[in-house]
Amino acid sequence: MPSRFSRLDDAEALRRFVRDLREGIYVTDEAGRIVDGNPAFLAMLGVASLEDARKMKNTDFIGDASRHEAELLVLERDGAVRDVELEIRRRDGEIRTVIDTAYRCVDPETGEVYYQGILIDITDRKRLEERLLDQSLRDPLTGCWNRRYLTEFAARHADSGGTWGCIMVDIDHFKQYNDEFGHAAGDAILNRVARFLMRTTRAEESTVRMGGDEFLLLLDGVDAAATENTSQRLVFLANRELLVPFSLGWAAREDGESLEKTIARADHRLLRARGLTRSGERPKIFLAPRS
Repeated sequence: MPSRFSRLDDAEALRRFVRDLREGIYVTDEAGRIVDGNPAFLAMLGVASLEDARKMKNTDFIGDASRHEAELLVLERDGAVRDVELEIRRRDGEIRTVIDTAYRCVDPETGEVYYQGILIDITDRKRLEERLLDQSLRDPLTGCWNRRYLTEFAARHADSGGTWGCIMVDIDHFKQYNDEFGHAAGDAILNRVARFLMRTTRAEESTVRMGGDEFLLLLDGVDAAATENTSQRLVFLANRELLVPFSLGWAAREDGESLEKTIARADHRLLRARGLTRSGERPKIFLAPRS
């Protein structure tokens, strides 16, 4: 005969099982106040004891209130929710990502509503996924975004109907410099230009290495005037810092066009800028005039 501790209907065995789980087990009342929780749940909240936890409501640690409200509506309708991803804020302010599965229960004697659930902490997995995604979208030499980022950017804005600006940057005479001084020197030039572009743009302005000596600045939520102003600012700063000479062309989204078409128009203006250089002169930063 199996031991009573190997049976799931044994109360002591279940208590040990819940206590030793790495997943957080919790019980809240209908108002969201914490009633009970195992040690893993308390650790997720960053509290020292169940008494501390009982002073809290779920709204004290769930980051997205609207998402939690939607979860409660599903609980009310279906009696259960499964595998809902939430962010929780620990007592020390750290944000953790968890998967929540919960059940709506009713005490048969009192009719009191309460909720039982389990939280699985996936913070480390999410951080690893984000690092891997970031690495797949980054140029290993310069740290700029790579061409794959364009697909992600376009998909993110596919249904937004928003605006964007594109600034194409091409280093002048790079092949000649690379051939004369070697690839290590050429790589140093690419990194210098990349650092300049990332340093002189805002956080919402993404720097993309398109390949070779070409870079693209993606300006989210801007119009033609703002894109042109950013282009002129780059030219001014680059000439003042005696940076490596480059040519520049810009375009802003028109009539809901695709990102690809906006980039193509910026590239066309870049080619016009390249045509303005004259052989025999010391290269400067060139910005094509308006079409």
